[in-house]
Amino acid sequence: MIYDRFRMMMRIAVANHKGGVGKTTTAINLGTYLALKGKRVLLIDLDPQACLTLGLGIDASEMDTTAYELFLGKNVDECIIETEVERLHLIPSKLDLAGAEVELTNEIGREFILSKALKKLEGYDYVLVDCPPNLGLFTINAMVACRNVLVPVQAEYFPLKGVDQLERVGEKIREGLDIPVKFRYLITMVNQRTKLGKDVIKEIREKKGDVVFKTVIPRNVKLAEAPSHGKPIALYDPECKGALAYSKLAEEVMTLEWW
Repeated sequence: MIYDRFRMMMRIAVANHKGGVGKTTTAINLGTYLALKGKRVLLIDLDPQACLTLGLGIDASEMDTTAYELFLGKNVDECIIETEVERLHLIPSKLDLAGAEVELTNEIGREFILSKALKKLEGYDYVLVDCPPNLGLFTINAMVACRNVLVPVQAEYFPLKGVDQLERVGEKIREGLDIPVKFRYLITMVNQRTKLGKDVIKEIREKKGDVVFKTVIPRNVKLAEAPSHGKPIALYDPECKGALAYSKLAEEVMTLEWW
């Protein structure tokens, strides 16, 4: 069975090179609900903009225990901090991370830095890696380390078409590095009242089949507000439609073995 050594720890890269599709929102809230359902979860923020970190109410700009230090060789356990949510831990990000990509340009095997760092990680059920909105070093590191890629796809026409480029990168990783990257798709920002929203959902399910999550995430004002208060939706407004959807998504993820 593939991944026997990782069976007790599911690693998921949350990736889409297009911004504004609910990627960071998904990482924060899926991680939070997995933790609230009793799982030990580590979130890793690989975006130099640090939106996930800030969305949890944490300013890591002066910290020396961030993803930047992790990529420069610091032990993974030293980079983990606690969050407001029990069982939910974080490797935060800061702007310095943007410089790491340049610093590592000539590093041999730089695509495997995160994978090697996570080999020393123990005690978690899930690791969720929030990738930057591009297909650079950090996204590739996340895909190599996790092998399971959750792709949020906004229920609109152009975001759907952009998924092909991400899949081509996955194919190059499979062929060039012999790593079996697999994708699963989450439909986000859904407005069920519009014909476009319904048509896009239908097209995604027809095109991708059973690797599309049954759960869909609605367009929801409370989901958009929560990060500005430094809280996941479960702590900001647990009864709103967005919160209920992410709770359902966590339950669906917990039924999966590997995808």
